[in-house]
This record gives sequence, C-alpha cells and structure tokens, in this order.
Amino acid sequence: MKPAAISADELFEDRRALLQWQWIAGRNAPERRFDEEAVREARSGADLVGHLNYIHPYRVQIVGAREISYLTSGSPEDCARRVARIVTLEPPALVICDGQTPPHALITLCEKSRIPLFSTARPAGFVVDVLRAYLSKHFADCTLMHGVFMDILGMGVLITGESGLGKSELGLDLITRGHGLIADDVVEMARINEHTIEGRCPPLLQNLLEVRGIGLLDICTIFGESAVRRRMRLRLIVQLVRRETLEHKHERLPHEPLFQDVLEVPIHKTVIPVEAGRNMAVLVEAAVRNAILKLRGIDTYDIFVQRQRQAMQQDAAQE
Repeated sequence: MKPAAISADELFEDRRALLQWQWIAGRNAPERRFDEEAVREARSGADLVGHLNYIHPYRVQIVGAREISYLTSGSPEDCARRVARIVTLEPPALVICDGQTPPHALITLCEKSRIPLFSTARPAGFVVDVLRAYLSKHFADCTLMHGVFMDILGMGVLITGESGLGKSELGLDLITRGHGLIADDVVEMARINEHTIEGRCPPLLQNLLEVRGIGLLDICTIFGESAVRRRMRLRLIVQLVRRETLEHKHERLPHEPLFQDVLEVPIHKTVIPVEAGRNMAVLVEAAVRNAILKLRGIDTYDIFVQRQRQAMQQDAAQE
C-alpha cells in the first residue's frame, strides 16, 4: 500500500518552517498533485524531485542559480521558448532556490497554467535533499503488522506471536527494565528506502499498551517521556511460539540465520518458545545482544562450528 497523492498546499505547509519558502505564483492551484503513474513507478524520492530537466517530467523542478541563468541568457525568443517548455513537463510545483529572482515570464506562465511556484533563499542542493527525504517517507510502501514494537538496546525489535502468548506483558516487563515502547498491537511499517523499514505507531494508539486484566496503560504518563519512542528502524523480529510449535516447525540450533521479508526487505528473525517459569524479558534482551554481535560480524554459532571442526581435526591427528 502506497499513498497516492499529496497536494501542493500540503507540501508547502509541511516544509514551510524548514525551507522558509514563499508561494509567489500559482496560488489558484493548491490542490495540484503528483502524477499518479509517476508516483507508482517511483523507487524513491529521487524520482520525484530534481533540478530543472526537460527529460524527466512530472516531478518537482528545482530552479537554482544555474537554471535561472539558462532561462534568462540568450535572445528573447530563446528565453521565451525555454520558459514555455516547462509547461510541457507538467510539474506538480516549481521551486526557485538560492535567493534567485524568477523571470517575469515564468511567474506569468505559472499563474496562467496553474502551476504552484515557490521561492526560497535556501541552496538548491539543500532543498533537493529535504524534499527527496520528505517524499520518500510520504510515498513509502506501507503495511500493518501485529505485535509489540520496542526499542531494545537501541535496536528496533518487533515482538510477534499468537494471541494470548503474553506479548504485551513482555513489553511492559521490558519497559520496566528501561527499554522504550513504540507501538502495541498494530504497527505501521514503511519502506523508506531499498533496505530500510521504519516502524511507527498509529496516532490512535500512541503511547498506549493493553494488558489483559488491567486494561489500557498510558506508558508516557506512567513511566515518563523517556519510555516511549515515535518511530524506529526495524532491525529484528522476535517470534514467540509455544514449545510444541517450536519442536515441530523449527530447528533448535538453526545452521543458517532466520529472516522474514517485510515489504520485500529481509529482516533478521529469532524464535523463542514460551513456557511457564521462563524469564522472557531476559531471553529477548539476550536475543537482541546476539543480533547486535551478528551485525558486527561475530556469529557465535559459526565460532562453535569452527571449534568443533578443530577438535575433530586434532582427534584425527592424534589417531
């Protein structure tokens, strides 16, 4: 699922404080949007924002000092033709950067063609970076996942499993141990680039944790602001299973790392059996620490295999 639209007015207001821009023409088209097909085909925000380019239509065209020089240098006929070609690009908006003054012909064209024209003193490169990051997140592929999303030791961890296994109680236990809650029950996952999944909480459930027998808990009010997070990158999935499920469907010592695809991005996965008397919070913390070691290139299972191989070679040599 990918959001299909954003209006020029919404784009302007959302980045008004950061870019300090002004709306100087085309105010009669606040509802102007990106071309839907261009959004569907875009792989990232880089496909939707760029410097003035007649080859790539349907994107926000950034006009800096060099582009202004190109539009204003030459004979009056050449300048008029270059400005008129901008209409054929059907941009959702034009942004004048570097504190440049737009040509009068360009202002008139934008008013006539209902193309929003923004102006800012910010450098063109900075504006491109800001808008690409903003649009990458806005148009990111999204999905909803069931579980408890936590910040554990600085790593985004999604705790999943069947209903009734105690995911929320485990989340509460982890919060009391100093970790942070991002979302409970429903987690919004978005692929913000080719290799990154970002998780956040739906506004309706923000700061809330539901524990059976107690009800809804406002974690921010009870434990303080430091106990909640707004969003985080998903780095690990911890799946809670019943012991009989583990014995039938999973290996006790998997010889290869487990992964689960989330929006076509492979995420490391750990399976932990639930059983009475087990300290699940400690086990999850241990799984996270082990995942951190793997990210640093330290694989305990591989080290054990190497030790075993060396021991077998030594035994064979002694014989």
